[in-house]
Amino acid sequence: MHARKEQSRSLQTLKKRVDFTNAAKEGRKWVAQGLILQMMDNDLGVRRVGYTVSKRTDKSAVVRNRIKRRLRAAAADILPLHGYPSCDYVLIGRPASADRPYEQLCSDLKWCLRKMAPAKEKPEDPKTP
Repeated sequence: MHARKEQSRSLQTLKKRVDFTNAAKEGRKWVAQGLILQMMDNDLGVRRVGYTVSKRTDKSAVVRNRIKRRLRAAAADILPLHGYPSCDYVLIGRPASADRPYEQLCSDLKWCLRKMAPAKEKPEDPKTP
């Protein structure tokens, strides 16, 4: 299931380095075969997303740009429907991101989102006092 154009426009893009570093330091991280997702709650009331693909992933700029395009497309389809409100997301490309089928890349993102429910929405453990 894909997000509509109006829904995908609700995503804002992270552009400042400090937002990326805050997500890395203070946020949660989950690793899947096709991507790495970092997530951090924000107080802005909007979903923001950023993308990172380093030279470690692939030396070729063409391949890195392709990975980034695929991550953008997956985020536009999945985050408006399955993402949590008021969160910053950083999608980090991996070498498998270039060749992994798009449906599996989207399912990796959904899986990461399920594993990383925000602190506000996690149920409390009844065993703790």
